[in-house]
Amino acid sequence: MPASQSESWWHPVPGLTWQWQLTGKLNLDLQTDVIDIDLDVDRAVVDYYHSQGTKVICYISVGSYENWRSDATQFPQEVIGKDYEGWSGEKWLDIRRIDLLAPIMLARLERCAAKGFDGVEPDNMEVVGNATGFPLTAADQLRYALWLADEAHARGLAIGQKNAPALVMELVNVYDFAITEDCFAYGWCDQMKPYIEAGKPVLASEYTDMDINFVGACKVAKELGLSIILKERDLNAWRETCK
Repeated sequence: MPASQSESWWHPVPGLTWQWQLTGKLNLDLQTDVIDIDLDVDRAVVDYYHSQGTKVICYISVGSYENWRSDATQFPQEVIGKDYEGWSGEKWLDIRRIDLLAPIMLARLERCAAKGFDGVEPDNMEVVGNATGFPLTAADQLRYALWLADEAHARGLAIGQKNAPALVMELVNVYDFAITEDCFAYGWCDQMKPYIEAGKPVLASEYTDMDINFVGACKVAKELGLSIILKERDLNAWRETCK
C-alpha cells in the first residue's frame, strides 16, 4: 500500500523514555516507553513488550553487510564494499544499487512488520564520508533514505533517522523520529532540534568509552528536549539515565 494512502503507523512524540539493547540477555524487567532491539528476536519478545505498554523498534543495518545474518548469502558481490573499520564481519554496501538491495531490505522490513514491531532503526544510513569502496554522494544517500521511508511506511512501520545530521532538514518531514550516537561528545545535538520542533522525538545515546560528562549531556538534552541515555558501546543491557 502506498504510504500516501495510509498513515496508520506509530507517530511518537518527544519526551519518551527508552532502552537500546542489541547484545546480551534482554532485561525484561526494565520498563520504558520504547525499546530498540534486533530484528532477529522472536515474535514473543515483541508481544511481551507490547503487553507492558512498550513500543518496539526493529534494528536493521541498511548500509552494511553483516556476515552473520541469515540473509548474508543473498547480497551480490558487486554491492559489497570495503571493511567497516572497527566492526568485525561488516562491510559497506553500495547504496546506489537499490535494484539489487531492495529484495533483501524489503524482506527485512517485512520481517519487522510480521513480528509486530512498531518502527525501524535503519542503521548505517550515513555512508558518505566513509571509506566504502564506492563513489557515493549525498544525493545517493538521500535517495536511499527516502526510499527506505516509503517502504517502511507502506508496511505500517515508523522509521527513524539514524545520525546523519546533514540530512535533518531533508528528512524531518518524512521520518518519524531520530536516533543519535555521540551527538553530545561531538557537539552536534542542536542539529537535531528540528525533529523536536516538529513534535518528533530524538532518542539520543552517549557512550561510556567517550569519557564524557554525562551530567553535562543531560543538561543539554533537557534544554533541547532529547531523550538521552548512557550506554556501553556493545549496547548490552546496561543503561544509565539522567537524574
